[in-house]
Amino acid sequence: MKRRRDMEIESTEIRSGIEELSMMQLLKVKLVKPDQETDANHQDIHDNNIINSHIPTMPFLSISNLVLQVLDKIGPTMAVLRQDIYQNIQRLEKVHDTDPALYSNMVEILKKEISEGKATKGPSCCKALLWLTRSLDFTLALLQLLAEDLERNMVQAVQEAYTNTLKPWHGWISSAAFKVALKLLPDSKGLITILMGKDKNKDEFKKELRTFISLLAPLLKEIHDVLGAYGVDKLKST
Repeated sequence: MKRRRDMEIESTEIRSGIEELSMMQLLKVKLVKPDQETDANHQDIHDNNIINSHIPTMPFLSISNLVLQVLDKIGPTMAVLRQDIYQNIQRLEKVHDTDPALYSNMVEILKKEISEGKATKGPSCCKALLWLTRSLDFTLALLQLLAEDLERNMVQAVQEAYTNTLKPWHGWISSAAFKVALKLLPDSKGLITILMGKDKNKDEFKKELRTFISLLAPLLKEIHDVLGAYGVDKLKST
């Protein structure tokens, strides 16, 4: 019993992510209307469906929190990224808690801010969702590289994932902070141990990674489509 409990503690992020994403899929299937399924090939219906998408707020934030758990295990190296993710989660949770029924759908939070003209002003929830999604883009890209080769050089893998996801949206300050963090990363073996846990074999771990990737990728695409439909997907940092 103790051994089983230890394994659950050591390797919970990827498995928990799979569980959360699977539940989100089931929830979204239940919310699809029959006419949406029938008319899905028509462009106007498609665009309307994007604008009226349902992105479960708290499950999405749970996925984002899993990234924080991994960063905590890595240590202070990624403190800047961790703080940014944490603040964005808190911002969205605060608005969600003002009306949990209405804001159980993240899109309703976007609609509120856009209607009030606050989407791109100051530390908005639209920006919070955008940067959380981009952080998950980076996470997804890194996991895809690891799923291909667990022995891949970690610095190169992180650099490649960063270049393809976050770098186009970062200003020189954010890019400089990333370069400092890059020099302090654990090696490949260290990060894999953090993600995998000591008692899981590599084949099983790669299988879990691929499952997690297959569930996360379509969710991120949907969120990007929504952000694009509302015109808040091109914002950059300093």
